[in-house]
Amino acid sequence: MKDRFYFRQLLGGRDFAVGDQMARQMVNFVYALGDRETGEAVLIDPAYRPRELVELVELDGLRVTAAFATHYHFDHVGGNFMGHEVEGIKELLEVADVPVHVQAEELEWITRATEVSGDSLVAHRSGDHVKVGDFEITLIHTPGHTPGSQCLLVNGRLLSGDTLFLEGCGRTDLPGSDPREMYTTLTQRLADVSDETILFPGHFYSPEPDAPMSQVRKSNYVLAPATADQWLAMFGQ
Repeated sequence: MKDRFYFRQLLGGRDFAVGDQMARQMVNFVYALGDRETGEAVLIDPAYRPRELVELVELDGLRVTAAFATHYHFDHVGGNFMGHEVEGIKELLEVADVPVHVQAEELEWITRATEVSGDSLVAHRSGDHVKVGDFEITLIHTPGHTPGSQCLLVNGRLLSGDTLFLEGCGRTDLPGSDPREMYTTLTQRLADVSDETILFPGHFYSPEPDAPMSQVRKSNYVLAPATADQWLAMFGQ
């Protein structure tokens, strides 16, 4: 009997958007999760081929009822990158008229990047909860990579976007980045996430696609510095 909790980790260029060279190069993960009993599902960072993502969920017998954006970058929510248009939440809304949940601090950045605004975007604060069926998603504001980056904690999993990878963390030298905020995020805002929680990052940058937080805390070099000054000396841009 299948687990009631529905969860898929989908790799761009392999599991969807096959043949899209940018998707293959960027190795983004998109996540689909939901409640098999109620048939509700949500998409996290549905970029490149949102219609395909909706169809994949529907083939599994569920319907997309919401989406989440971990941050505003084109490879997560769509938009223009050096003259190349990447599909994302704007195109998703043409297929499924659903709310897109973001952190309030990321609202203007996502609107600027995607031209999506108004009632389609639902602004949150850290600690807010969103339910999908009988499962509760906790939203954690994790600035550093961008002002309104967020991680999603649900059913023993942390979906971290570009905040934290199995090896490394998101860049802090891009528009809206802040290395001091990233240090605080890594050492304080994510401190309450249990060691048993499984980390699912926004990119396939490591040999394995996921790992327990206990392992990440032991092996990830960005978590090694003991003080903010040490961290900034090593990783501050």
